[in-house]
Amino acid sequence: MAEPSPAQASIRAEYERRRAARGGAAAAAQRLAARISNARLAVFAIGVAAAWLAFGAHLLSGHWIWVPIAAFVALVVWHDRALRRARDAERAVHWYDEGLARLDACFAGRGASGEPFREPHHPYADDLDLFGAGGLFELLCRARTTAGQATLARWLLAPAPPEAVRARQGAVRELAPALDLREDLALLGDEVAPGLRADALARWGESAPAAPAPALRATAGGLAALSLAAFAAFCLGAPLVPWLGVLALELAFAGAVRGRTRRTLREIDEPARDLALLARLLEVLEREPFAAPRLAQLRAAIATRGATASREIARLERLAQLLDGRRNQLFAPIGAALLFTTQVAFAIDAWRARCGSALRDWIAAVGELEALASLATQAAEHPDDAFPELDAGAPHFEAVGLGHPLLAEPRCIRNDVSLGEPLRALVVSGSNMSGKSTLLRSVGVNAVLAQAGAPVRARRLRMGPLAVGASIRVLDSLQEGASRFYAEIRRLHQIVELAKASAPPALFLLDEILHGTNSHDRRIGSEAVVRSLVGHGAIGLVTTHDLAIAQVADALAPRAANVHFEDELVGGEIRFDYRMRPGVVARSNALALMRAVGLEV
Repeated sequence: MAEPSPAQASIRAEYERRRAARGGAAAAAQRLAARISNARLAVFAIGVAAAWLAFGAHLLSGHWIWVPIAAFVALVVWHDRALRRARDAERAVHWYDEGLARLDACFAGRGASGEPFREPHHPYADDLDLFGAGGLFELLCRARTTAGQATLARWLLAPAPPEAVRARQGAVRELAPALDLREDLALLGDEVAPGLRADALARWGESAPAAPAPALRATAGGLAALSLAAFAAFCLGAPLVPWLGVLALELAFAGAVRGRTRRTLREIDEPARDLALLARLLEVLEREPFAAPRLAQLRAAIATRGATASREIARLERLAQLLDGRRNQLFAPIGAALLFTTQVAFAIDAWRARCGSALRDWIAAVGELEALASLATQAAEHPDDAFPELDAGAPHFEAVGLGHPLLAEPRCIRNDVSLGEPLRALVVSGSNMSGKSTLLRSVGVNAVLAQAGAPVRARRLRMGPLAVGASIRVLDSLQEGASRFYAEIRRLHQIVELAKASAPPALFLLDEILHGTNSHDRRIGSEAVVRSLVGHGAIGLVTTHDLAIAQVADALAPRAANVHFEDELVGGEIRFDYRMRPGVVARSNALALMRAVGLEV
């Protein structure tokens, strides 16, 4: 096994250093919290003693009781802060533990698997292990909110145009060295994610009623001012009747708008709490002086008429807090005389009409920032991975030192792959377990990463826009009544149709093509499928351990060529070097494998 590169060793050392520092901070905060807890108990005992001395034995003034009360309240606040610091530090320890596990390729089952985003009939998601335990999504995803996870999944499931990819690459390059920012974003996300219902919040904003007419708000304000003036006049000796008349007008006005007011009050509680959570993530985006154009665009997208999103949310929070005053029995009569609840409800409706439609954009901005931070974490943890070059022109895929990103770097065997003009297809032969399927997945996964804006596991990759279609993990379906062979030919039809669409050109990855039929039909069918794909402008790879299929490359030369993987039998053990070589494989290891497990053949 090769040693990690100096750059990656540096990343590991930094993670270990920070993990130790955060662990020490968590332990210190826990010790402080324990001491404060003991102090609270002591202060409580002193308070009980002071109360007895003051009110039981009458040896102290009753004013002394306020000293332990004030001290107890201060200790409660201090204790809560210490516990929060401990929780934050413990979450940071967990975050760096996850990072170290990713560096060792031992991350399966530790993060978000992305299962909710799986599409059963997607042309490559299952074949390339995008989702599920140990999949690409789990490796990449550092997003905590559902919006961030959905954004990352969407990027992996559909290629972006080159200009969008280049914009994301610029953002990822800026975020990759910003370890403190990415840590803060993840820890804030840990707090926000469990309570934030992003879809419900966006729907609340989009279903905003029309803003209250200026005349309505002016009437409410005028009646409140008139009520205050009439009451002041009454206090100075004027008759009570005018004030009672104003109160009657206010009662009639409040009754006329009661339906709107009640609906506003009923709908505000949960969105106000969700917005307060969202504001914490938005503040991260607002405070950073980003230079990358895409990050600057995200920051601009959360401004509403010149005000930042967090400032607008703070306004709504204040309105929601004002509504709590209506529950105070002492304030309720005063509030009724000033049409307090009605006026605050009008202000909330006005806020919702002004900012409600922006909520989905705010949530999308946070989601994209989390997705970009996920790709930036991958770039930071694998500094030797290259950012691909995406360009136009004829379909091509030219990779130097291509490997699979789900393998630990020291164990990753790399190969060069070049497809374009005139060579459009490689027929990959080789024995079982020699690396054929891994090569297909390496090509496919890196094409997906490249068109999502992420770095790729290669020393260099140059490619044009490509629509990936794969037939690698095609299974029979009892529910759909489809055999493995029927499921495969349906997938092949899907890939051919993808190639016919030609926008962008297709990248086909066919593993053990037409495995479920006889050699004669397999030979003819394989040539027909590959010829059709190449004829429609697609490029790709086909693997087989049936040497008859190798003749397909001869029939399609120079647009197709044979390559192979080898193995050797050493001391009764089969060894693989996973290096791709030109030509057709010369031997098979099937019988040797059968003998190795004890079968008599």
